[in-house]
Amino acid sequence: MTCAEFEILFCDYVDGGLQGLAKTELEAHLASCATCAQLAEEIQGAVAFIGRAEQVEPPAELVTRILHDIPSVRPKKERRSWFGRFFGGMKDAVLQPRFAMGIAMTLLSIPMLAYLMGINPRQLSLSDLNPAKIWVTVEDRAHRVWDHAVKYFDNMRLVIEVQSRLKQWSEQDQAQQQRLQQQKQQQEQKTPTAPKERQK
Repeated sequence: MTCAEFEILFCDYVDGGLQGLAKTELEAHLASCATCAQLAEEIQGAVAFIGRAEQVEPPAELVTRILHDIPSVRPKKERRSWFGRFFGGMKDAVLQPRFAMGIAMTLLSIPMLAYLMGINPRQLSLSDLNPAKIWVTVEDRAHRVWDHAVKYFDNMRLVIEVQSRLKQWSEQDQAQQQRLQQQKQQQEQKTPTAPKERQK
């Protein structure tokens, strides 16, 4: 056994948790190594000293002082008015981080939605905040978006139809030219060529 292994296992040996072969090897190393024997003697002396120390009882008022200093455990003896009792729970809920973050995100999303609907918040007047006017504006905007989408789809369909017709006509024109060339070649093959004049 090495000195490093001895240092690792010695705490278990002192506690009485080391058994069998490991215990006999540790005791053999302890008998043969003077450095480890001195270390073991010092550790056993420290453990014996700690064991002789008497147990200290905490003062009686310590628990009371601790409970008094913890705000969540402190009993609520104060009397609150009906307003405080009614809105006190709401105040605690509003001050929660998730609720505050939700309010912040809502306040940030309102200008974005207004921008997407084409409303400039700086030009708003009190009459613009009328729910009926807001509904009419939103409905008008939705109809315009729908009309633009339908018009785009119809235009796209028209363009595709024009392109397909042009392609079809060009293919027909090419096929007709090929037929004319074939007919011309057939006619040239059928007509006999004039005999060449004999050279004198």
